[in-house]
Amino acid sequence: MINCEFDRRSFLKWTGAGIVAAMTAPLTLDSLAEAASSSPLPSKTPILVLVTLYGGNDGLNMVVPYTDPVYKSVRSNIALSSSQVLPFSSTLAFNAAMPSMKELFARRKVAIVQGVSYPNPNLSHFTSMAIWQTASLTGTSSGWIGRWLDQQPHSPFNAIGVGSTLPPAFVGEKAVASMVDVGGVQLPWGPVSSVLPRLGDASPSEATLEAAAATSIADLFETAKRVGPHIPKSPTGSYIAQQLAVVSALINAGVPTRVWEVNLSSFDTHTGEVGDQNSLLGEVDTAIGAFMKSISAGPRSNDVTLMVYSEFGRRVGSNASDGTDHGTSAPVLLVGNRVKGGLYGEQPSLRHLDENGNLRVTTDFRSVYGGLLHDVLATPVGDVIESWHSALSVH
Repeated sequence: MINCEFDRRSFLKWTGAGIVAAMTAPLTLDSLAEAASSSPLPSKTPILVLVTLYGGNDGLNMVVPYTDPVYKSVRSNIALSSSQVLPFSSTLAFNAAMPSMKELFARRKVAIVQGVSYPNPNLSHFTSMAIWQTASLTGTSSGWIGRWLDQQPHSPFNAIGVGSTLPPAFVGEKAVASMVDVGGVQLPWGPVSSVLPRLGDASPSEATLEAAAATSIADLFETAKRVGPHIPKSPTGSYIAQQLAVVSALINAGVPTRVWEVNLSSFDTHTGEVGDQNSLLGEVDTAIGAFMKSISAGPRSNDVTLMVYSEFGRRVGSNASDGTDHGTSAPVLLVGNRVKGGLYGEQPSLRHLDENGNLRVTTDFRSVYGGLLHDVLATPVGDVIESWHSALSVH
């Protein structure tokens, strides 16, 4: 059993994606605004947003089998009490840190796909996340979204990751997604916002270079006006909230992007799990709740599907450090106004475990990807995931 905090730098080096990521220049506000103005995404075009939870999120304390006596007995030191859950059925509940997800589920906007992993799950962070990001059990150098990118007309806007490091899933054989930094789409605001544009005013006394500099400033502010109402002046909240605020703003602005990725780390809860995971899930829940409100109020309210996933779940039983060790299957959440909410797949039994004492896999993650490829990206599953044709549809 590996007992280490997940290291994204090591993972990227291990997958060979680090060099490609380092060569990917971030998109600027100017280029995003220009794309939204000159070639906006056609209306009713489906959009996919991937939310990656690095470290191995404990699915049993996210979607909780709160009435199962086995859950309470084998997790006596970390089992959530009745006051720490939000029931949505007679047997299952959301972690109490997830009121937005509970409310969206009640409105049938959340699909919970149960028992998701792949055959003979690997308990290494690096290997398992590489499998999820490539959608290959045998090893390949390209990501599943990267292979989709390879089939699209070239554009730097087809897929965008938010942050500083390109996810391996976005690296194809011929094409690579773009990046936008959380702080890279901000304009001056407050009193300064009314002063700085004057720097672009022309003056007949200026030399050629000075006039060109002024013109560039004027062009930047003019371009920004095209999507200004949508761009967050200063994203606030947790890191995941800032990322999703940028994504919702750019989606509402019409940036011609079909796939986005945001992420949050530190889900490797070997010790003190309840406090740490509850805090992290609270950040995710608040961020998704705000994201869905923004999307629902905008022109793309029915276009967006968001997927929340991690590289694996945790062990059924807790450890002596009030945490859990690396496990196997866990729920995947699919969120959107077009999603047909509810439970999908089979909830793994806590009594009938696999030969290693872990939860059995009841849904292959490639089927989840298959549904997204078919329903959201309008792409035959087999064209992206070799020799795989199953598609779990939640739309």
